[in-house]
Amino acid sequence: MTATRQIPDPGAMADAIIAEVGPRIVLALPLGLGKANHIANAIYARAAADPQIKLTIFTALTLEKPHYGNEMERRFLEPVIERLFGGYPELAYARALRHGGLPPNIEVNEFFFLAGRWLGNASAQQHYISANYTHAFRYVLDRGVNVIAQLVARCGERCSLSCNTDLTLDLLQARRAGGAKFVLAGQVNSELPFMPGAGDLDAGEFQFLLESPATDFPLFAPPKEPIDLAEYASGLHVARLVPDGGTLQIGIGQEGDAAVQALILRQRDNAVFREAVARLDPDAAAQPFHEDAPFTTGLYADTEMFVDSFLALIDAGILKREVDGALLHAAFFLGPKSFYRRLREMPAADLAKLQMTAVSFTNALYGDEAAKRATRVKARFVNSAMMATLLGAVVSDGLEDGRVVSGVGGQYNFVEQAFALEGARSIITLNATRGAASNIRWSYGHETIPRHLRDIVVSEYGVADLRGKSDMEVIAAMLSVADSRFQPELMRAAKDAGKLPRGYEIPARHRDNTPERIARALAPLRERGFLPPFPFGTDFTETEQRLIPALEVLKGASPVALAALAAKGLFASGSDLATLARMGLDAPKTLADRVYRILLRAALERTRQ
Repeated sequence: MTATRQIPDPGAMADAIIAEVGPRIVLALPLGLGKANHIANAIYARAAADPQIKLTIFTALTLEKPHYGNEMERRFLEPVIERLFGGYPELAYARALRHGGLPPNIEVNEFFFLAGRWLGNASAQQHYISANYTHAFRYVLDRGVNVIAQLVARCGERCSLSCNTDLTLDLLQARRAGGAKFVLAGQVNSELPFMPGAGDLDAGEFQFLLESPATDFPLFAPPKEPIDLAEYASGLHVARLVPDGGTLQIGIGQEGDAAVQALILRQRDNAVFREAVARLDPDAAAQPFHEDAPFTTGLYADTEMFVDSFLALIDAGILKREVDGALLHAAFFLGPKSFYRRLREMPAADLAKLQMTAVSFTNALYGDEAAKRATRVKARFVNSAMMATLLGAVVSDGLEDGRVVSGVGGQYNFVEQAFALEGARSIITLNATRGAASNIRWSYGHETIPRHLRDIVVSEYGVADLRGKSDMEVIAAMLSVADSRFQPELMRAAKDAGKLPRGYEIPARHRDNTPERIARALAPLRERGFLPPFPFGTDFTETEQRLIPALEVLKGASPVALAALAAKGLFASGSDLATLARMGLDAPKTLADRVYRILLRAALERTRQ
């Protein structure tokens, strides 16, 4: 270890780093929350002003404030952005990349995108690096990383990597072994929880530390989005696949939250859980992997991402199986403000059971494999996808024209573990449709998980168990979880290819796979409060919560549908003045304002519960 230099000014920090490593800078920034924004921006500013400096940034999941695409979105999002992200310092490289102003001496490589945010950006697409999460640190080393800039929590002479132990711990291990030489620069943040465990480091590990009230900032905290009934249907199907005494991995988003709420329902209101599953699938009890009893031994979490709903599983007495004194091992976290606050305020004994560790630990069996196999029993690795094919290939990260939507991240890692571990299963969830298209395709020109690794696919319409099945059996299973509006076309494609007998018919019980059936099955349970839109809280106000479904109706409406809504809006009754005022439409001044008001009144009327 060397003496740590305390530097309170980002510009002076950048100068010190450049003096240490020279004009060729390979800067690694942690995925997501853990980026040292002020250090990154100061280094970027020096490189942008001096073409003799060659700066390469290697990172993933660059966090940006939400963007809006039309006037109604602007009216809704501007106050939300100001309230939740007003003090968050934007990353200069992302702003330049977004607007086509990245200097030629600066290159940005990402291995995971914020979903859909860089689809139309040629530079981001061209410099994207496709990588499994566990392989990314090797690519960083191969590119000659010489600076890591990470957000940290501090307590005296200790610094915690906190939210991003993932790749940094692996890189530090390489440095200690003599396989890398880089400057570790930390930026202290007062809102970041000090997490115990492998990421709790002596401050001497850092060559530079930036700590100043002027560079403290509120953590990026995306608000929870509402869970719709289709997502709850998928979550209920997932919850009946999770055995007591097992191991759980889930990801961020509504699908993961829906699965957690369904598990909690199974634990706390078991009769209601069984009722919900029976409403969705009367034959569920006769199917394999039907788990519907409350948890006694409980679960252990081994997950790349620590989402806040894991805390709800602890509160419900579900996440209680300890491994080496921990209920959870995770590699990074990101979540709402309430999540960070709870971790900061948690008693030390409880916090010690939530262990942040390297992604090489959570996402792979290599290294102490025997111990991992012994503890990761009956594992269920739950991930989401955009699409799947009738033959069981999964599309999660990109489009068939080569454009990247997000990234493979850890999905392949967990699918691989599911096949390597005895009794483990990979569960891929997806919505059966997107707009007017089926997310289950006959074929697609891109795949993230190949068909030879097909396992379990879950849609709102049921569970397709694909492992070890013939192509004919797989196609039949996938047809059973497809939306019935698309089943005939899909079945015809399979028959035309000779992969399904000409006389095959979809069983009658799977021919009513429609949103209306899901609504009939689950709306009564939502009305009784068991399937709330925000089971784990939200940063949206009550008025904003009423607006969200109405704005979704407008967002997805065709011109013909908008015209029909406008006609209904002229006669809509019982308008909520608070929602109109929130959108600045309580006293319309222009013709456009009047049209927006009419459309919003109609959409509110349609979504009123």
